Amino acid sequence: MIEVDRIGKSFGSVEVLKDVSATFADGEVVAVIGPSGGGKSTLIRCINGLERLDRGDIRVDGRSVRNHAALKAIRSSCAMVFQQFNLYPHMTVLANISLAPTVVLKKPRAAAEAKARELLDMVGLGDRAGAYPAQLSGGQQQRVGICRALAMEPRHLLLDEVTSALDPEMTAEVLTVIERLAKAGTTMILVNHEMEFARRVADRAIFMEAGRVVADQPIRQFFGNTQDPRIQRFLTKMTHQRSEADRP
Repeated sequence: MIEVDRIGKSFGSVEVLKDVSATFADGEVVAVIGPSGGGKSTLIRCINGLERLDRGDIRVDGRSVRNHAALKAIRSSCAMVFQQFNLYPHMTVLANISLAPTVVLKKPRAAAEAKARELLDMVGLGDRAGAYPAQLSGGQQQRVGICRALAMEPRHLLLDEVTSALDPEMTAEVLTVIERLAKAGTTMILVNHEMEFARRVADRAIFMEAGRVVADQPIRQFFGNTQDPRIQRFLTKMTHQRSEADRP
């Protein structure tokens, strides 16, 4: 379980997170939704210890991110997939995926590479193990990024706008993989702007605006919420943007 307890985070004079609290249960898929600048990405970076808290605490399976000695264990259990793929350009796909398990988890190289090949098969890239990142499309690189995260055998998977840099076809490739993971019971915190996808795969939605949690609801209740004008404005705007993007 991940427990976020009244956290605050500022960058200079800008307060990005304001008294944010939330709980994420094992096996749950939670979509973190809201307008740009609302604090969504900062929240999951704080969960993974990539940003230091100014106030409050986050506990991952009982370990506090404020405890520096616990950060290695927290990052091992909370794998993160970023907006940008962040693959090592000089290493093959196989090496990119198997590196952390051999260095951090101390797995034998043969075992790490066997697991990497298994994951590549799962995302439809079994024939690209020897390729370099520059030889892959954006959608393929992001699928490799997901494999790299899963290779660490995390309890929790944090996905930060993983389709934001992709065109519609590549987005569909990546969302198919994420949906498969959701159906398999992988715990996920998913920051995204794909509303229909969130409706389809998430158990719950957290809506953030201006650094605060405005709503934390079961997914059907969230999308059926006609009472909160802020949520309705956002959903209407996202639906309009999607309709515009789908026009020839």
